[in-house]
Amino acid sequence: MAYRTIHINPIAARSSRSSVLVIYTGGTFGMVYDPHASQLVPFDFERVLDRLPELNRLDFDITLLTLPEIIDSSNMKPAVWVELARIIQTNYDQYTSFVILHGTDTMSYTASALSFMLVGLNKPVILTGAQLPIGVARSDARENFITALEIAAAVDTPDEPDSLTGGRPMVPEVCVYFNSLLLRGNRSTKRESVQFNAFASENYPHLATAGVRIDYNRLFIRPYQPNQTLTLRTVLDPNVTILKLFPGITQPVVESIVNIPNLRGLVLETFGAGNAPTDAWFLNTLKEAIDRGVLVFNVSQCEGGRVTQGQYQTSTPLLQIGVISGSDITTEAAITKLMVLLGRESDRGLVATTRLRTLLAQPISGEMSE
Repeated sequence: MAYRTIHINPIAARSSRSSVLVIYTGGTFGMVYDPHASQLVPFDFERVLDRLPELNRLDFDITLLTLPEIIDSSNMKPAVWVELARIIQTNYDQYTSFVILHGTDTMSYTASALSFMLVGLNKPVILTGAQLPIGVARSDARENFITALEIAAAVDTPDEPDSLTGGRPMVPEVCVYFNSLLLRGNRSTKRESVQFNAFASENYPHLATAGVRIDYNRLFIRPYQPNQTLTLRTVLDPNVTILKLFPGITQPVVESIVNIPNLRGLVLETFGAGNAPTDAWFLNTLKEAIDRGVLVFNVSQCEGGRVTQGQYQTSTPLLQIGVISGSDITTEAAITKLMVLLGRESDRGLVATTRLRTLLAQPISGEMSE
Protein backbone atom coordinates (compact mmCIF):
# COMPACT_ATOMS: atom_id res chain seq x y z
CA MET A 1 0.00 0.00 0.00
CA ALA A 2 1.32 3.44 -0.92
CA TYR A 3 1.26 6.00 1.86
CA ARG A 4 1.56 9.75 1.60
CA THR A 5 4.84 10.75 3.24
CA ILE A 6 6.59 14.03 3.99
CA HIS A 7 10.26 14.22 4.91
CA ILE A 8 11.60 16.90 7.22
CA ASN A 9 15.34 17.39 7.53
CA PRO A 10 15.85 19.96 10.29
CA ILE A 11 18.91 22.17 10.01
CA ALA A 12 20.34 20.70 13.19
CA ALA A 13 19.87 17.11 11.99
CA ARG A 14 22.41 17.08 9.19
CA SER A 15 24.97 15.17 11.23
CA SER A 16 22.43 13.09 13.14
CA ARG A 17 22.05 9.35 12.74
CA SER A 18 18.61 9.35 14.40
CA SER A 19 15.39 9.26 12.42
CA VAL A 20 11.79 9.15 13.56
CA LEU A 21 8.83 7.91 11.53
CA VAL A 22 5.63 9.70 12.51
CA ILE A 23 2.40 7.90 11.65
CA TYR A 24 -0.72 10.06 11.56
CA THR A 25 -3.97 8.16 12.12
CA GLY A 26 -6.33 11.07 12.72
CA GLY A 27 -7.93 12.52 15.83
CA THR A 28 -8.16 15.95 17.40
CA PHE A 29 -4.44 16.65 16.98
CA GLY A 30 -4.53 17.28 13.24
CA MET A 31 -7.52 19.60 12.99
CA VAL A 32 -7.50 23.28 12.03
CA TYR A 33 -10.29 25.80 11.70
CA ASP A 34 -11.47 26.50 8.15
CA PRO A 35 -13.10 29.95 8.11
CA HIS A 36 -14.77 29.21 4.76
CA ALA A 37 -16.49 26.09 6.07
CA SER A 38 -16.84 27.48 9.63
CA GLN A 39 -15.68 24.16 11.06
CA LEU A 40 -12.63 22.13 11.97
CA VAL A 41 -11.07 20.25 9.04
CA PRO A 42 -8.07 17.88 8.79
CA PHE A 43 -4.69 19.61 8.79
CA ASP A 44 -2.53 19.40 5.65
CA PHE A 45 0.79 17.99 6.87
CA GLU A 46 2.49 19.43 3.80
CA ARG A 47 2.41 22.67 5.78
CA VAL A 48 3.54 21.17 9.09
CA LEU A 49 6.46 23.58 9.41
CA ASP A 50 4.05 26.51 9.20
CA ARG A 51 2.28 25.24 12.28
CA LEU A 52 5.32 23.77 14.02
CA PRO A 53 8.43 25.77 13.11
CA GLU A 54 10.04 24.26 16.25
CA LEU A 55 10.65 21.10 14.24
CA ASN A 56 13.48 22.92 12.49
CA ARG A 57 15.41 23.05 15.76
CA LEU A 58 15.37 19.31 16.40
CA ASP A 59 18.55 17.32 15.80
CA PHE A 60 17.14 14.28 14.00
CA ASP A 61 15.36 13.45 10.77
CA ILE A 62 11.56 13.20 10.71
CA THR A 63 9.32 11.51 8.18
CA LEU A 64 5.54 11.96 8.41
CA LEU A 65 3.33 9.19 7.05
CA THR A 66 -0.43 9.60 6.82
CA LEU A 67 -2.83 6.66 6.71
CA PRO A 68 -4.98 6.60 3.56
CA GLU A 69 -8.09 7.10 5.68
CA ILE A 70 -7.67 9.27 8.74
CA ILE A 71 -10.24 8.47 11.41
CA ASP A 72 -11.63 9.65 14.68
CA SER A 73 -10.24 7.25 17.25
CA SER A 74 -13.78 6.22 18.21
CA ASN A 75 -13.74 4.35 14.88
CA MET A 76 -10.50 2.52 15.70
CA LYS A 77 -10.58 -1.19 14.81
CA PRO A 78 -8.20 -4.16 15.09
CA ALA A 79 -7.59 -3.94 11.33
CA VAL A 80 -5.96 -0.53 11.85
CA TRP A 81 -3.81 -1.96 14.66
CA VAL A 82 -2.60 -4.59 12.22
CA GLU A 83 -1.85 -1.89 9.65
CA LEU A 84 0.13 0.13 12.18
CA ALA A 85 2.10 -2.94 13.27
CA ARG A 86 2.95 -3.77 9.66
CA ILE A 87 4.05 -0.19 8.92
CA ILE A 88 6.41 -0.38 11.91
CA GLN A 89 7.75 -3.76 10.81
CA THR A 90 8.27 -2.60 7.21
CA ASN A 91 10.18 0.48 8.35
CA TYR A 92 11.85 -1.05 11.39
CA ASP A 93 15.39 -1.10 10.02
CA GLN A 94 15.12 2.30 8.34
CA TYR A 95 14.12 4.34 11.42
CA THR A 96 15.39 4.49 14.97
CA SER A 97 11.96 5.12 16.48
CA PHE A 98 8.27 5.71 15.83
CA VAL A 99 5.66 8.25 16.95
CA ILE A 100 1.95 7.62 16.36
CA LEU A 101 -0.43 10.59 16.33
CA HIS A 102 -3.72 9.22 17.56
CA GLY A 103 -7.06 10.38 18.93
CA THR A 104 -7.25 10.24 22.70
CA ASP A 105 -10.47 8.24 23.15
CA THR A 106 -8.98 4.86 22.22
CA MET A 107 -5.27 5.63 22.47
CA SER A 108 -4.76 3.30 25.44
CA TYR A 109 -6.45 0.45 23.56
CA THR A 110 -4.12 0.94 20.58
CA ALA A 111 -1.03 1.23 22.80
CA SER A 112 -2.01 -1.94 24.65
CA ALA A 113 -2.73 -3.87 21.46
CA LEU A 114 0.58 -2.86 19.86
CA SER A 115 2.50 -3.85 22.98
CA PHE A 116 1.21 -7.41 22.53
CA MET A 117 1.48 -7.46 18.72
CA LEU A 118 5.05 -6.15 18.37
CA VAL A 119 7.00 -9.13 19.70
CA GLY A 120 10.71 -8.49 20.23
CA LEU A 121 10.31 -4.70 19.96
CA ASN A 122 13.54 -2.92 20.84
CA LYS A 123 12.74 0.59 19.65
CA PRO A 124 10.47 3.34 20.98
CA VAL A 125 6.88 3.48 19.77
CA ILE A 126 5.34 6.60 21.33
CA LEU A 127 1.65 7.43 20.98
CA THR A 128 0.51 10.98 21.53
CA GLY A 129 -2.25 13.36 20.54
CA ALA A 130 -4.05 16.39 21.85
CA GLN A 131 -7.11 17.57 23.73
CA LEU A 132 -7.28 20.70 21.56
CA PRO A 133 -6.57 20.80 17.80
CA ILE A 134 -3.25 22.09 16.53
CA GLY A 135 -5.12 24.95 14.87
CA VAL A 136 -6.33 26.32 18.23
CA ALA A 137 -4.17 28.93 19.98
CA ARG A 138 -4.15 27.14 23.35
CA SER A 139 -3.60 23.70 21.86
CA ASP A 140 -1.59 21.13 23.78
CA ALA A 141 -0.67 19.49 20.46
CA ARG A 142 2.66 21.28 20.06
CA GLU A 143 4.19 20.33 23.38
CA ASN A 144 2.88 16.76 23.24
CA PHE A 145 4.24 16.22 19.73
CA ILE A 146 7.63 17.90 20.18
CA THR A 147 8.35 16.10 23.45
CA ALA A 148 7.14 12.75 22.12
CA LEU A 149 9.59 13.20 19.24
CA GLU A 150 12.44 14.04 21.60
CA ILE A 151 11.71 11.02 23.79
CA ALA A 152 11.46 8.76 20.74
CA ALA A 153 14.86 9.96 19.50
CA ALA A 154 16.56 9.86 22.92
CA VAL A 155 19.42 7.44 23.40
CA ASP A 156 21.03 6.22 26.58
CA THR A 157 24.21 8.28 26.95
CA PRO A 158 26.66 6.47 29.23
CA ASP A 159 29.28 8.13 31.40
CA GLU A 160 31.99 6.03 29.77
CA PRO A 161 32.27 6.46 25.97
CA ASP A 162 33.02 2.76 25.45
CA SER A 163 30.05 1.53 27.47
CA LEU A 164 27.91 -1.11 25.79
CA THR A 165 24.80 0.98 26.42
CA GLY A 166 25.89 3.80 24.14
CA GLY A 167 23.40 4.56 21.39
CA ARG A 168 20.65 2.34 22.71
CA PRO A 169 17.16 3.83 22.77
CA MET A 170 16.17 5.28 26.09
CA VAL A 171 12.64 3.85 26.01
CA PRO A 172 12.51 0.64 23.91
CA GLU A 173 8.81 -0.07 24.35
CA VAL A 174 5.28 1.10 23.45
CA CYS A 175 4.38 4.22 25.44
CA VAL A 176 1.84 7.00 25.71
CA TYR A 177 3.15 10.54 26.13
CA PHE A 178 0.71 13.20 27.25
CA ASN A 179 0.81 16.38 29.33
CA SER A 180 4.40 16.00 30.55
CA LEU A 181 4.10 12.31 31.46
CA LEU A 182 5.44 9.25 29.67
CA LEU A 183 3.44 6.13 30.55
CA ARG A 184 3.84 2.49 29.66
CA GLY A 185 1.25 2.07 26.93
CA ASN A 186 -0.46 -1.02 28.31
CA ARG A 187 -0.63 0.53 31.77
CA SER A 188 -2.34 3.73 30.63
CA THR A 189 -6.00 4.66 30.68
CA LYS A 190 -7.84 7.80 29.65
CA ARG A 191 -9.33 9.51 32.68
CA GLU A 192 -10.09 13.07 31.52
CA SER A 193 -12.03 14.53 28.62
CA VAL A 194 -11.87 18.24 29.49
CA GLN A 195 -8.49 18.69 31.18
CA PHE A 196 -5.08 18.38 29.58
CA ASN A 197 -3.99 15.59 31.94
CA ALA A 198 -5.98 13.06 29.95
CA PHE A 199 -4.08 9.88 30.85
CA ALA A 200 -3.14 8.10 34.04
CA SER A 201 -1.20 5.01 35.05
CA GLU A 202 -2.43 4.24 38.54
CA ASN A 203 -0.76 0.86 38.96
CA TYR A 204 2.64 1.54 37.41
CA PRO A 205 5.07 4.45 37.83
CA HIS A 206 5.58 7.08 35.13
CA LEU A 207 8.44 6.20 32.80
CA ALA A 208 9.47 9.83 32.45
CA THR A 209 8.45 13.33 33.44
CA ALA A 210 9.06 16.24 31.07
CA GLY A 211 9.74 19.53 32.77
CA VAL A 212 12.67 21.84 32.18
CA ARG A 213 14.46 18.58 31.45
CA ILE A 214 13.15 15.10 30.72
CA ASP A 215 13.75 12.89 33.75
CA TYR A 216 13.64 9.16 32.98
CA ASN A 217 12.56 6.64 35.60
CA ARG A 218 15.07 4.08 34.40
CA LEU A 219 14.22 1.46 37.00
CA PHE A 220 10.74 1.00 35.51
CA ILE A 221 11.56 1.24 31.79
CA ARG A 222 11.74 -2.10 30.05
CA PRO A 223 15.43 -2.97 29.54
CA TYR A 224 16.91 -3.01 26.07
CA GLN A 225 17.20 -6.60 24.89
CA PRO A 226 19.99 -7.14 22.35
CA ASN A 227 19.68 -9.66 19.53
CA GLN A 228 15.88 -9.46 19.44
CA THR A 229 14.11 -9.76 16.09
CA LEU A 230 10.79 -8.01 15.62
CA THR A 231 7.92 -10.34 14.76
CA LEU A 232 4.20 -9.60 14.63
CA ARG A 233 1.08 -11.13 16.05
CA THR A 234 -1.46 -9.95 13.49
CA VAL A 235 -4.33 -12.39 14.01
CA LEU A 236 -6.76 -10.92 16.55
CA ASP A 237 -9.94 -12.65 17.64
CA PRO A 238 -12.84 -10.17 18.03
CA ASN A 239 -15.07 -12.68 19.83
CA VAL A 240 -14.55 -11.01 23.20
CA THR A 241 -16.61 -8.67 25.33
CA ILE A 242 -16.74 -6.77 28.62
CA LEU A 243 -19.26 -7.30 31.41
CA LYS A 244 -19.28 -4.51 33.98
CA LEU A 245 -21.02 -5.50 37.19
CA PHE A 246 -23.33 -3.16 39.08
CA PRO A 247 -25.64 -3.56 42.07
CA GLY A 248 -28.91 -5.02 40.84
CA ILE A 249 -27.58 -6.60 37.67
CA THR A 250 -30.11 -9.19 36.54
CA GLN A 251 -29.84 -12.75 35.33
CA PRO A 252 -31.18 -12.00 31.83
CA VAL A 253 -28.55 -9.27 31.36
CA VAL A 254 -25.66 -11.52 32.39
CA GLU A 255 -26.95 -14.47 30.39
CA SER A 256 -27.44 -12.36 27.25
CA ILE A 257 -23.77 -11.36 27.37
CA VAL A 258 -22.21 -14.62 28.52
CA ASN A 259 -24.18 -16.62 25.95
CA ILE A 260 -23.21 -14.52 22.91
CA PRO A 261 -22.65 -16.97 20.02
CA ASN A 262 -18.96 -17.79 19.43
CA LEU A 263 -17.86 -15.85 22.52
CA ARG A 264 -14.34 -16.89 23.55
CA GLY A 265 -13.23 -14.28 26.07
CA LEU A 266 -14.95 -12.14 28.71
CA VAL A 267 -13.43 -9.31 30.73
CA LEU A 268 -15.41 -9.28 33.98
CA GLU A 269 -15.20 -5.85 35.62
CA THR A 270 -15.72 -6.58 39.30
CA PHE A 271 -15.92 -4.51 42.47
CA GLY A 272 -12.87 -3.55 44.54
CA ALA A 273 -10.31 -6.34 44.84
CA GLY A 274 -12.18 -8.62 42.45
CA ASN A 275 -15.45 -9.12 44.28
CA ALA A 276 -18.76 -10.10 42.70
CA PRO A 277 -22.27 -11.23 43.66
CA THR A 278 -22.47 -14.71 45.16
CA ASP A 279 -25.97 -15.48 43.85
CA ALA A 280 -26.18 -19.07 42.63
CA TRP A 281 -27.56 -18.05 39.22
CA PHE A 282 -24.64 -15.67 38.65
CA LEU A 283 -21.94 -18.18 39.54
CA ASN A 284 -23.65 -20.98 37.63
CA THR A 285 -23.93 -18.82 34.50
CA LEU A 286 -20.22 -18.01 34.62
CA LYS A 287 -19.26 -21.63 35.35
CA GLU A 288 -21.28 -22.89 32.40
CA ALA A 289 -19.45 -20.44 30.14
CA ILE A 290 -16.07 -21.44 31.54
CA ASP A 291 -16.93 -25.12 31.05
CA ARG A 292 -17.64 -24.28 27.38
CA GLY A 293 -14.14 -22.86 27.05
CA VAL A 294 -14.88 -19.16 27.52
CA LEU A 295 -11.98 -17.41 29.27
CA VAL A 296 -13.31 -15.15 32.04
CA PHE A 297 -10.75 -12.52 33.03
CA ASN A 298 -11.34 -10.71 36.34
CA VAL A 299 -10.44 -6.98 36.23
CA SER A 300 -11.21 -4.45 38.96
CA GLN A 301 -13.40 -1.45 38.24
CA CYS A 302 -11.06 0.62 40.44
CA GLU A 303 -8.40 2.66 38.66
CA GLY A 304 -5.86 1.75 41.35
CA GLY A 305 -5.29 -1.49 43.21
CA ARG A 306 -5.52 -5.06 42.03
CA VAL A 307 -7.65 -8.17 41.91
CA THR A 308 -6.88 -10.61 44.72
CA GLN A 309 -9.35 -13.45 44.29
CA GLY A 310 -9.93 -15.22 47.60
CA GLN A 311 -9.06 -12.25 49.82
CA TYR A 312 -12.76 -11.68 50.51
CA GLN A 313 -15.57 -14.21 50.73
CA THR A 314 -17.28 -12.58 47.73
CA SER A 315 -14.36 -13.33 45.41
CA THR A 316 -13.54 -16.87 46.56
CA PRO A 317 -16.30 -18.50 44.45
CA LEU A 318 -14.88 -16.86 41.31
CA LEU A 319 -11.55 -18.51 42.02
CA GLN A 320 -13.24 -21.84 42.62
CA ILE A 321 -15.15 -21.88 39.31
CA GLY A 322 -12.09 -20.96 37.23
CA VAL A 323 -12.24 -17.20 36.73
CA ILE A 324 -8.73 -15.92 35.91
CA SER A 325 -7.32 -13.10 38.05
CA GLY A 326 -6.20 -10.05 36.08
CA SER A 327 -4.12 -8.72 38.96
CA ASP A 328 -3.67 -4.95 38.32
CA ILE A 329 -4.26 -4.96 34.55
CA THR A 330 -6.36 -2.23 32.94
CA THR A 331 -9.53 -3.03 31.04
CA GLU A 332 -7.90 -1.73 27.84
CA ALA A 333 -4.96 -4.09 28.23
CA ALA A 334 -7.18 -6.98 29.29
CA ILE A 335 -9.48 -6.88 26.26
CA THR A 336 -6.65 -6.44 23.76
CA LYS A 337 -4.58 -9.17 25.43
CA LEU A 338 -7.53 -11.51 25.05
CA MET A 339 -7.89 -10.60 21.37
CA VAL A 340 -4.21 -11.21 20.65
CA LEU A 341 -3.83 -14.45 22.63
CA LEU A 342 -7.08 -15.92 21.31
CA GLY A 343 -5.92 -15.04 17.81
CA ARG A 344 -2.94 -17.35 18.35
CA GLU A 345 -5.11 -20.28 19.41
CA SER A 346 -7.95 -21.36 17.16
CA ASP A 347 -8.20 -24.65 19.06
CA ARG A 348 -10.74 -24.73 21.89
CA GLY A 349 -9.42 -27.97 23.35
CA LEU A 350 -8.28 -28.46 26.93
CA VAL A 351 -4.57 -28.14 26.17
CA ALA A 352 -5.00 -24.84 24.30
CA THR A 353 -7.36 -23.46 26.92
CA THR A 354 -4.92 -24.34 29.70
CA ARG A 355 -2.10 -22.64 27.81
CA LEU A 356 -4.21 -19.51 27.31
CA ARG A 357 -5.22 -19.43 30.98
CA THR A 358 -1.56 -19.52 31.98
CA LEU A 359 -0.60 -16.69 29.59
CA LEU A 360 -3.53 -14.52 30.69
CA ALA A 361 -2.60 -14.88 34.36
CA GLN A 362 0.98 -13.69 33.87
CA PRO A 363 2.59 -10.61 32.32
CA ILE A 364 3.73 -11.05 28.72
CA SER A 365 4.56 -7.41 27.96
CA GLY A 366 4.76 -5.64 31.31
CA GLU A 367 0.98 -5.11 31.40
CA MET A 368 0.39 -6.50 34.89
CA SER A 369 2.17 -7.45 38.08
CA GLU A 370 2.98 -11.04 38.95
